[in-house]
Amino acid sequence: MTITADGTMTARGGSRLSGARHGHHPGADDQDQKILSVVHHGVVFFTRGAALALCFPLPLALPLHSTPYPQSQIPSLARIRRYAMEVLVRASRPLLLPLLLLAVVVVVSGGRGEDDGGGAKTYIVRMDADAKPSAFPTHAHWYESAVLAASGGGEWPEGGPLIHTYSAALHGFSARMSPSAAAALAGAHGVAAVVPERIRHLATTRSPRFLGMLSSPPSAILADSDFGSDLVIAIIDTGISPTHRSFNDRGLGPVPPKWRGVCASGPGFPPNSCNRKLVGARFFSAGYETTSGRMNETAEIRSPLDNDGHGTHTASIAAGRYVFPASTLGYARGVASGMAPKARLAAYKVCWVGGCFDSDILAAFDAAVADGVDVVSLSVGGVVVPYYLDAIAIGAFGATEAGIVVSASAGNGGPGGVTVTNVAPWMTTVGAGSMDRAFPANVRLGNGQVLDGVSVYGGPVLQSGKMFELVYAGTSSGAASSADGYSASMCLDGSLDQAAVRGKIVVCDRGVNSRAAKGDVVHRAGAVGMVLANGVFDGEGLVADCHVLPATAVGAASGEKLRKYIAPSTTQKPATGTILFEGTHLGVHPAPMVAAFSARGPNPQSPEILKPDLIAPGLNILAAWPSGVGPAGIPSDGRRTEFNILSGTSMACPHISGLAALLKAAHPTWSPAAIKSALMTTAYIKDNSNGTMIDESTGVVADVFDFGAGHVDPMRAMDPGLVYDITPADYINFLCNLNYTEQNIRAITRRHADCRGARRAGHAGNLNYPSLSATFVADGTKARMKTHFIRTVTNVGGGRAAYQAIIRAPDGSNVTVQPKQLVFRRDGQKLSFTVHVEAAMPMAAKKMEPGSSQVRSGTLTWSDGRHAVYSPIVVTLQAPVQ
Repeated sequence: MTITADGTMTARGGSRLSGARHGHHPGADDQDQKILSVVHHGVVFFTRGAALALCFPLPLALPLHSTPYPQSQIPSLARIRRYAMEVLVRASRPLLLPLLLLAVVVVVSGGRGEDDGGGAKTYIVRMDADAKPSAFPTHAHWYESAVLAASGGGEWPEGGPLIHTYSAALHGFSARMSPSAAAALAGAHGVAAVVPERIRHLATTRSPRFLGMLSSPPSAILADSDFGSDLVIAIIDTGISPTHRSFNDRGLGPVPPKWRGVCASGPGFPPNSCNRKLVGARFFSAGYETTSGRMNETAEIRSPLDNDGHGTHTASIAAGRYVFPASTLGYARGVASGMAPKARLAAYKVCWVGGCFDSDILAAFDAAVADGVDVVSLSVGGVVVPYYLDAIAIGAFGATEAGIVVSASAGNGGPGGVTVTNVAPWMTTVGAGSMDRAFPANVRLGNGQVLDGVSVYGGPVLQSGKMFELVYAGTSSGAASSADGYSASMCLDGSLDQAAVRGKIVVCDRGVNSRAAKGDVVHRAGAVGMVLANGVFDGEGLVADCHVLPATAVGAASGEKLRKYIAPSTTQKPATGTILFEGTHLGVHPAPMVAAFSARGPNPQSPEILKPDLIAPGLNILAAWPSGVGPAGIPSDGRRTEFNILSGTSMACPHISGLAALLKAAHPTWSPAAIKSALMTTAYIKDNSNGTMIDESTGVVADVFDFGAGHVDPMRAMDPGLVYDITPADYINFLCNLNYTEQNIRAITRRHADCRGARRAGHAGNLNYPSLSATFVADGTKARMKTHFIRTVTNVGGGRAAYQAIIRAPDGSNVTVQPKQLVFRRDGQKLSFTVHVEAAMPMAAKKMEPGSSQVRSGTLTWSDGRHAVYSPIVVTLQAPVQ
């Protein structure tokens, strides 16, 4: 065997070993335990059995001998592993001899590694790209060697140990290994962070008009941006349905020359699926399949094709073309269009039956940055962890640094507090609001009461004038003999007594299984209808669904009335009722409201940053739908519709993504932070009844933790007057002031950070964010508490201007601004100001429950008579935990 100058090993017989790309040495004999040995500068390296991967910076070929070696003299695997790690660490340091062996990765044939077993997990490893030893021809070779050295043995998976490599949004890779191997790898030279993978989950005919975006004559934001033409929006989701009318390319110009992406093909997605509208498509499943096993290709499609519906829906909200007529089962008839009708789309499929895996999401971010997108839209959420452990935050930072706007859904964990996700300040976090459109489907009871409900059921309705017996599945009369009352109350599969519910309307509680699945269970049990009742947690928030039988949803108060009405009923005197479907209603008041499901603040990671940033339409949104998926989204639904109505912050997010594309097209020099600032500082908090927006779940006035800066106003965002800009260096200072270590910061930003200056200059709240949030510890030791915020605004209003500060201080606080006037001499000029906040300790502070808080909000508005630049001020008094 010889090793040539390019590092390729040639075994006896001429077979080639391409270094770290293969796991088995074809020249070695596993059966007679031959040992490959290399004597180099007095050091002998061994492997047992078949495999040895070597990387030499050799100018000449050296002989490599294969000789039997006594089993008793073979070093232990642990010793080999330790030495290999030492070599890896030394690899990037100055070498005494130019021919020093730079990396050795030992792979033992036969069986799995010592720590793999059932404990193996997928990890995302952030690397310092500049630390790559010159001996490795590529970063991938270096990464593979590092993984195998840390793992200490085991067979290489087919294709090598790496799941994905990343080079655009971040530098690094993902691989599956044991926790002990991950810990060993974390200490290796050049490794910035080792992060365990998490599984994420997926979090319109009316919304353009509701937002004031008229196509004829075109509104300013559409006209000035040419409807978003030549901007590319990346949709990281479940794929896309390329043949849908919303994605036709009639009338569009050539694909933007900056586009560098591809159109990946596969089942149901031929190579010609992309066009001048859908300019690119990819899919990423390696992370999913590494953890969950090879996908079932009878149920899932190994291509960018969307067989779920979510990705097609969100893509068309962001940038769908004008389509007429559009409706769902006869509801919401009109012209469908996305926010940026001429923007181009690139679909990145990362979500599968088992969820959306971090390693695949990061691969999509990496590809999107390399492909040349302008906006990333991510309607996926999960748990909140420190930013350096958050794969989405890491990927989004890399995209933002490349000038790409990243918008993400806030999550559907509302109405409870501290439920918001995707909270990194370099992302735009979007909550959901309602529109002035509703789909009433009310319940009329036999006693004459009418309970408000909503539905988009489009099949045969209940017989007119007939009252049907009502049964609450949670009682013994509705449950199957094998089911408990709780399962039956939730209408879980197999929980209903068919004899007891046949021909009746069943009342089901909301929760556990999906709303549409409940309807399917009730339908298969032989019932004629269903009423889906909210629980206390859901409040009065209602979501309209395309049920498979006549069904409607009612709020918590109505649900309680319904159960009480049914409780005393008997066979001789049954409770009765019917469902009245009223179609589509427009001009509903009040609107918008904060959707009950929309996740709420405060920001659990950094309360200095108000989250969500703002809200957008996300309740009962009509958008494109795949032809092969039923509108209920369940396998038994054989109906087909070109459009569907869905709800969620998943639907709100692409509204902001499309609007960001319009703003970037109209203002190509604006940074992602400037675009977010324009959207936030022009948002509104008044509804169409001229009152402060209300919380749908409670019917009371909402606050900043519900809606952030307010509801997006696209027309005003085009001309915000002033913007709060933020550079990557500013984000690093912010992370410093969160007391992150240099390694934590490098894991996010790919660069070293000197935090000494940042920490001397201020606190995390001094990030140049368009909102101001102060948190004080209310321990009763101080009568008054103080802080300050330093902000810088950039004039984008078109020349000379003088802005006056208008303050509405939070209750119990005193707020001052210095200076009170900002005089700009030219466009693009930057001026700074300081906001001082002094909060009085309330008399009741000592009586606050440990860990509880009191929140007060106000506003700072800069006005020049033409622009009003609005920023919320939030003061939180937090009682100590003990």
